[in-house]
Amino acid sequence: MKLALFCLFATGLAAQNIDPAYDSLSKAFDALKLRDYDTAILLFTKAAAISPQRADIRKNLAYTLLKTGENEAARMQFGEAMRIDPADSHVALEYAFLSFETHEDAPAHKAEARRIFDRIRNSGNDEASRATAADAFRNIDEPLQTGIARWQQALLSTAPTFSAHYELAQLAEQRDALDLAAGHYLAAFRMLPTRKSVLLELARVEKARNNPAGAIAALLAASRGGEPRTAEMAREQLPGRYPYVYEFRDALKLDPSANALHRELAYLLLRMSQDNQAASAEVELEFKAVVESSPDDYYSAAQLGLLYLASHRDDQAMPLLRNVLAHGDSTTANRVRMALHMPLVLENRQAPESPLDPRVLGERSYNAGFLKDALRYYTLANESDPIDASVALKLGWTNNLLHDDQTALRWFAIARRSSDPKIAAEAQKAWGNLHPAFQRIRTTVWVYPLYSTRWRDVFGYGQAKADLRVAHLPFRPYLSVRFVGDARQTTGGASPQSLSESAFIIGAGMATRQWRGGMAWFEAGRAKSYLNGTGWLDYRGGISFARTLGRSLAAEHGGMFLETTDDSVFVGHFHNDLLNVSQNKMGYTNVWGGLKVQAFLGTNLTIDVKKQYWANFVEIGPGLRVHPPGLPASVSITVNEMRGVYLINQYNPRRPNFFDFRAGVWYAFTK
Repeated sequence: MKLALFCLFATGLAAQNIDPAYDSLSKAFDALKLRDYDTAILLFTKAAAISPQRADIRKNLAYTLLKTGENEAARMQFGEAMRIDPADSHVALEYAFLSFETHEDAPAHKAEARRIFDRIRNSGNDEASRATAADAFRNIDEPLQTGIARWQQALLSTAPTFSAHYELAQLAEQRDALDLAAGHYLAAFRMLPTRKSVLLELARVEKARNNPAGAIAALLAASRGGEPRTAEMAREQLPGRYPYVYEFRDALKLDPSANALHRELAYLLLRMSQDNQAASAEVELEFKAVVESSPDDYYSAAQLGLLYLASHRDDQAMPLLRNVLAHGDSTTANRVRMALHMPLVLENRQAPESPLDPRVLGERSYNAGFLKDALRYYTLANESDPIDASVALKLGWTNNLLHDDQTALRWFAIARRSSDPKIAAEAQKAWGNLHPAFQRIRTTVWVYPLYSTRWRDVFGYGQAKADLRVAHLPFRPYLSVRFVGDARQTTGGASPQSLSESAFIIGAGMATRQWRGGMAWFEAGRAKSYLNGTGWLDYRGGISFARTLGRSLAAEHGGMFLETTDDSVFVGHFHNDLLNVSQNKMGYTNVWGGLKVQAFLGTNLTIDVKKQYWANFVEIGPGLRVHPPGLPASVSITVNEMRGVYLINQYNPRRPNFFDFRAGVWYAFTK
């Protein structure tokens, strides 16, 4: 009996040591027994982050999500489990049923469900799964087949309608009749060209048909003008580069009446034409198409007239230019007057109703803080002249201030290719700051060596972390290696104490995305002392907040600044203690060329839950922080003189107050 108990204990201990997700899974199943589903979901999610290639964890998480009614989240987890273990027919069936029932992107998901049922009914690994899949496939396929035949007959016997083509396309897509679906999505759009959302569905089918050129054409047509939400969704799916000429032409084949496409292609060709006579003729054709379909587009009319004028076709140019002078806005009319060597007319500032250049309106709205208005005007300016990198840069900053960093990143990517060095440099810097947050895998490294006269010691801190961005999840799982060490190792004396952990700490964790300077994180791992080889389990996590007001060390100009960094950190190795640290600096930033110096007064407060003397003190003192010229922006050297007072003196072997001079170097980079 004792031997059996010992074996059971040893097996459990071995499982705990071998399986890094054991602790989270054990607690998750305990929560399930108590029907505490929210806690179980958090713990299963943590276990999945620790062991992302385990299908059983994903499956348990999915079933728990179903109990709380989170069907879409459950579907995604079943999908991950199916990806990890394609042979598990039960998981595939669960994913297929949930995909068929979903309301989001319904035709694509229902088509995928039908394919899965078809696969399992023919090659499932057990009879029950094959029978279930066969029934489900029949229940899906027969109504689709009947519906397709009914709508095809309706189109043959009556006048075609948008609804008939659209319904037939949806049914055909669900049945994987992709050629039929593409044809009828296109026919439906041509019957109702204002429904740009149909182009998104056409793009989805073209992608499924392995026709990337057709998909880009549909997305490009959907992204220019029309429904704002549809245009934004299309832009998100387009490649990060600017479209090619042939892609504009393909899009115009789908939507020949799209003035925005004609106008944008015309300006692109205009920039490319130079002395190329054939290209110039193409530019004229595009502007002519715009003017003929939109006679009140005086900006395009002026451009066409000026092209005619440049090629000495005054008989074609002058009617257009006179019409612009008579009816166009003052900015466009003055442009024509300059070309004709006529006196300019000053803008009537008392006539607010007269239209202005959207770029000017965008600038005014941006400076006044009306960011949504600025976004609208800058978008119009970009449609008028899509090659203007300065407008793309402004769109980047406007979206950034509106907290739409993913859209801002795309505009910065366009602007950083500008031929203007100043615009390109500003856009490159902004793009570099935003890009790491949207990388699939991001690596961050920081080091901070520090000397302290109080301890007469050199301390070293550092971390290398690789995190993963997973769509739809509010956090990023990561792997981390930390280093904590010092030169002296102990305080010395009759009862020496360790001055640092003197260890490498390898762990896995998850961190939420930054929101207004705040974030939460948790990490579990194992520490290994480099002094004596001892190891221990390491658990730590907490909440962090950082904010700088005024001129930071990265600013281009000097000025006052106020900085706060606040952390509440749980550290299991410190007897499950919760440390709360607030570090604050107030001072002035000086900029002399590449040299930047901050003079500040620092105030620090540290308290903990266990009320240990070493973790409860307050400090205040002056300091300097320097960024030397020629070094990366993240390098800074900090020196400060602090006067400190312990808040708890029980068991304190030192004086209740202290002086400390510190000097440290901070360096970090992200790739």
